[in-house]
Amino acid sequence: MRVLIVKSSALGDIIHALPVLDYLKQVSSGIEIDWVVEEHCKDVLEGNPLIAQLQVLRTRAWRKRPFAPATWREMAAFKRGLLARQYRIVFDIQGNCKSGVVDWLTQAPAVLGFSEEVLQERVNAWFTSRKVPIKASDYHITDQYLRVVSVPYGRDFRTMQLHADIATTTEDDQAAELLLATLGDGLVFLFQYGTTWQTKFWSEEGWIALGQSVRRRYPEATILFSWGTEAERSVVTRLSGAIGSGARVIDRFSLKELAALLKKVDLVVGGDTGPVHLAAAVGTPTVSLYRASDGKRSGPRGNQHVVIQAPMECTACFRTRCDKDGTCRASITAERVLAGIEEILRKDVEQ
Repeated sequence: MRVLIVKSSALGDIIHALPVLDYLKQVSSGIEIDWVVEEHCKDVLEGNPLIAQLQVLRTRAWRKRPFAPATWREMAAFKRGLLARQYRIVFDIQGNCKSGVVDWLTQAPAVLGFSEEVLQERVNAWFTSRKVPIKASDYHITDQYLRVVSVPYGRDFRTMQLHADIATTTEDDQAAELLLATLGDGLVFLFQYGTTWQTKFWSEEGWIALGQSVRRRYPEATILFSWGTEAERSVVTRLSGAIGSGARVIDRFSLKELAALLKKVDLVVGGDTGPVHLAAAVGTPTVSLYRASDGKRSGPRGNQHVVIQAPMECTACFRTRCDKDGTCRASITAERVLAGIEEILRKDVEQ
């Protein structure tokens, strides 16, 4: 039985989908699972022992040169790669036009996807042979993915212990160890400032106040700031300087190196962003901050995670811009985030 998962982006969404691999392996012995992924997200899946083969999309490159002969050759090769695998079932848990085209290219006899009310783009429904309705209890995005893939097997995913992980290499682990070897013996926190939408960021004042509070509460602790763009590096350098001793901006790590580092730090704090979900996937406790997005829908789950939702009436609005943005940022206080950190560390000691 060879099946295909179509979930090409974004990073956080792919991480949320990882439990479907464990589900499929548990319910179907001998199953072979391939995965369609965008090139810029493939690192999170490479090396995963539960995946037989990655089918890599280069959509960004193809859009830049849509009429170039090399683009057409690559797209034709991608189609041949899909057809050669002769998938029995395709699980489309992306739900947009692009994933629908991928579904069609596979020529698979069964293509399962979302029902129209939850699709990103309704045109996707043209390409799926079975539309899976999402139950009210499937509020979290991971449960929605699991609902689709569970249909052919009839086993309730809610009764199962499902795990996710990110494969790292020896070299990735060594890069993390080299960094940690330069730190003291206290707790190591990683602060993830960067995210996507403006309405997902927390205030700089909040980060500084939190960092200073953490240092007072845990004087031996180290606070690491990660970054992904030059603009983010500029901001976190300013934040680290304002916090003072014990705060440090790390070099830019590859996704695999960052995953290796996240496995080894004590706790990660950040917004609704890929690295926070990455930390949860590798088993590291997190405190995550939600404003425009909905922490109940996409936040890390479990006793070692604290999800803080902005206490605004309009919270979880899913707006990318808002004239109340400053007020919304300020509604999440450093005291509340510190309380979340203390709650997790207290549980860790009790265990």
